[in-house]
Amino acid sequence: VQLQASGGGLVQAGGSLRLSCAASGRRYVMGWFRQAPGKEREFVAAITWSGGNTYYADSVKGRFTISRDNAKSTVYLQMNSLKPEDTAVYYCAASRMVIIVKVESEYDYWGQGTLVTVSS
Repeated sequence: VQLQASGGGLVQAGGSLRLSCAASGRRYVMGWFRQAPGKEREFVAAITWSGGNTYYADSVKGRFTISRDNAKSTVYLQMNSLKPEDTAVYYCAASRMVIIVKVESEYDYWGQGTLVTVSS
């Protein structure tokens, strides 16, 4: 499975970005994680293969939306109302689980990461 994340960049606080992750392969649960400078990687959001179930970290709930287009084998993370504390490298990941998982160790494949920088 190859994962390719894209869409990162520099944005002002309050702005928006949409990350994309191209994911070939079978029916995976897809997740987004992020790692800020000097911090551990943390869970952001996840979505089941059907798209019927999603889950968000409290820190992004109401601002970020995860979605997927299986016809295009792509998962998206729409990020609105961005804050400086959202600055991080964002990673997409795929899990062979069939239910939502939030733990890094439950994800089997990882993309290379895309940097999001939010200026104040």
